[in-house]
Amino acid sequence: MTDVIAPNVTKDIALKANGLKKAFGGLIATDNLSLSVATGEIHAVIGPNGAGKTTLVNLLSGMLRPDAGSIQFNGRDVTRLPAPARVKAGLSRSYQITSIFRDFTVLENVMFSVQARQGHSFRFWKPVSRDASLIDPARELLGRVGLGDRVDIRAGELAYGEQRQLEIAISLATQPSFLLLDEPMAGMGPEESQRMIEFLRALKGAYTILLIEHDMDAVFALADRITVLVYGKVIATGAPDDIRNDPAVREAYLGGDDSDDCSEEGAA
Repeated sequence: MTDVIAPNVTKDIALKANGLKKAFGGLIATDNLSLSVATGEIHAVIGPNGAGKTTLVNLLSGMLRPDAGSIQFNGRDVTRLPAPARVKAGLSRSYQITSIFRDFTVLENVMFSVQARQGHSFRFWKPVSRDASLIDPARELLGRVGLGDRVDIRAGELAYGEQRQLEIAISLATQPSFLLLDEPMAGMGPEESQRMIEFLRALKGAYTILLIEHDMDAVFALADRITVLVYGKVIATGAPDDIRNDPAVREAYLGGDDSDDCSEEGAA
C-alpha cells in the first residue's frame, strides 16, 4: 500500500485536553481527564467498558461539550467550537459504526466529502458529478486506501473492512492534519484487521492520530504512546512497553480474561 502524502506539520503538541469533565445525570463519563497528543504520533486510548473512551472522542470532535475543562487544537482553544468548524480546522473523525452513504458509489461517497471541503452546496450535486476537481482527488484518495478498483460499486456492497477504509478516505478528503479513529477494527476478522493495521501504519507520521481501539494487537503494533482510562480517569500514559508492564494497568484492564474482547460503552 502506498504511503500517504502528509500535510505540512510541525513537531509540536497537536491536541491537548485539560481537566475534561462530562456527566450524564449521575454517571461521570470523564473525570478531570487530561491528555496531550504530539504532532505526527499515533496515540492510542484504551480501557474497559465504561471507561469513557467514546465520550472522550465526542468531546474532542465537538459532538459533545464538556461540563468543565478545555481543549486546545494546534494551540487554539476549540472547547466551544462546533464539530463542523473543527473539521474545517483540520480535526476529522471516524465512528464505531460506519457512516457511509450505502446507496451511492464508493467514488461518490468521497466526492461528497471533497465537495463539502470546497464549500459547494449539495443541491448542485448533479451538475458537478462530472467535475474533475471532485473526481480526481476522490480517485486519488481511494487509490491510497486500497479501494482504487472499487470506485464504481455501491458502498453498501463493500466488505465490512472495505467500508472502514472508505470511511477513512472520506475523513482524509476533508484534508485533516489530525484523525480521531474510533475503533476502526471493530467487527473485523483477522485478515481485515491486519490489512487495516498495515494501512494505518502507512499513515503513521503523516497524520497525527488518536486511536480508540479494543484490539490490543493493533494497539501495540501501531501506538507510539498509550493512555489508559478507567471510570473516566487516566491511570497511565506511556510507551507501549511501559503500559504493558504497568501493574496498575494489568490489574485494571490488560490482565483480565476478557481484555481482548473489550469494546466501548454506549453513552460513556
